[in-house]
Amino acid sequence: MKRFLSVFFVISCVFNFSKAQDRVTGRTFASRSEIVAQYGMAATSVPLATQVALDILKKGGSAVDAAIAANAMQGLTEPGSCGIGGDLFAIVWDAKSKKLYGLNASGRSPKSLTLDYLKKQGFTEIPGNGPLPVSVPGCVDGWFELHKKFGKLPMKDILAPSISYARGGFPLTELVAHDIRSGLRGNLTENFKKTYMLPNGQMPQKGDIFKNQHLADTYEKIATKGRDEYYKGSIARTIDTYMKRVGGFLSYDDLAAHKSEWVEPVSTNYRGYDVWELPPNGQGISALQILNILEQYDIKSLGFGSTEYMHLFIEAKKLAFEDRARYYADMAFADVPVDKLISKEYARERAKLINLDRAANRYDGGLSGPNTIYLTVADKDGNMVSLIQSNYANMGSKEVADNLGFVLQNRGRSFSLKEGYPNTFESGKRPFHTIIPSFITKDGKPWVSFGVMGGDMQPQGHVQIVVNLIDFGMNLQEAGDAPRMQHDGSSEPTGSRMTTGGNVYLESGFEYQQIRNLVQKGHKVGYDIGGFGGYQAIMWDDTKKIYFGASESRKDGQAAGY
Repeated sequence: MKRFLSVFFVISCVFNFSKAQDRVTGRTFASRSEIVAQYGMAATSVPLATQVALDILKKGGSAVDAAIAANAMQGLTEPGSCGIGGDLFAIVWDAKSKKLYGLNASGRSPKSLTLDYLKKQGFTEIPGNGPLPVSVPGCVDGWFELHKKFGKLPMKDILAPSISYARGGFPLTELVAHDIRSGLRGNLTENFKKTYMLPNGQMPQKGDIFKNQHLADTYEKIATKGRDEYYKGSIARTIDTYMKRVGGFLSYDDLAAHKSEWVEPVSTNYRGYDVWELPPNGQGISALQILNILEQYDIKSLGFGSTEYMHLFIEAKKLAFEDRARYYADMAFADVPVDKLISKEYARERAKLINLDRAANRYDGGLSGPNTIYLTVADKDGNMVSLIQSNYANMGSKEVADNLGFVLQNRGRSFSLKEGYPNTFESGKRPFHTIIPSFITKDGKPWVSFGVMGGDMQPQGHVQIVVNLIDFGMNLQEAGDAPRMQHDGSSEPTGSRMTTGGNVYLESGFEYQQIRNLVQKGHKVGYDIGGFGGYQAIMWDDTKKIYFGASESRKDGQAAGY
């Protein structure tokens, strides 16, 4: 829920700001302790998933095994946010090779769906629900690619906990029950209602025991028959039959042709720390672009929550998102100038456009020419996984194939239907993606595996975490609990343009006088009771040889180790 505030006393009433005790670190907020462990750590947005990950680690599983187990559990326990009908991205630190590996497990658009068809049907954008926005789900193939390279335990052991909980049930938390109810609105198919409503036809509530027998059956097929059962076996045939029945385009051939892609992560050095993201079709490099601009200013001396810092962050975000709108797309279809975009030289050019006294209503691109889960796991051997997975908008397309127990994603809605854009819809193309894992190294050694879920908030959240840790000296837990800001209304890869400067939304915890100063600089400031993402992180202390873990209070998350 977002609201726009134009009167100063209203802002004051809404935010109820207190005077800052420490302008540098911003420690005016409540924060729990970091978790500390020696042998392994898991941080997810659902305590059951964290516990499952720890169980796998204790059985001798690798960090990747535990991450897959946790992700499968979250597909059951957080169906509004993720599941095997969606896509996956991961960054893995391999302790043996002392190297980062990146996996792009996002799917492509149906080959039989064309831009010409969409235009002839009168669409100016791809709808959010129904069969049209469904692209190939890449999650399961991503699991098996990760497992083949870094796994130890058999997949049947990894998926066993989720199968057990799917059959026996688990109590819904308040947040998850709310998310499912939010998805159970509008015109719903019988398959969707049977899967996510309670057996008596009632809406799920906090504390209700939720079961998903069909998902348990699907997980069992994947565990015993492998990856091809999903993409070439009975699951693929079921999806194909269902999509034909409802007028969709995703086919058996699309599923059978799918494969993930191992990619090289890209980085920028921010004040001596290397921050790593994956290249497009995701939006990760926008975080690197923002950091490159901010590095040119003495952020530490400006202080957390200061008008000057918030203004610089907002303007840097606007600049990076103009490039995001203009250039980010599937690199198999578009020539994305990644090296140029994340270069220090380019950042210096872009920073010159920032007016320190006034918010910009619009920027031009500089070169010529919603719902998600994030988790991170570390094991006793020093391997670390940064993994993010999503159905895109709440409950995805709301299309559930017969007796499979999961929704198909609606990621195709992220394409532009305007011709001439890198992200314009094409058959067999990966859409622009918002979900991005991140990683920080220091002097060639792992430091922090982290992520912040939540649509366009993700790169903004990544930057704020990095700045909180490095510039403001916060610990891992404080860095996530600190109040966040979010700018909304930038130009988008779907074709929309920012012309009025967009809006700034703030969590409680920022000083009233700083907000007033922001408004005087021309920013439209509002408040948002949600939408600031969900943070999980693991930090490696190479001196003491221990892990620190963090999971914030905005979700049900838990960090735990052993």
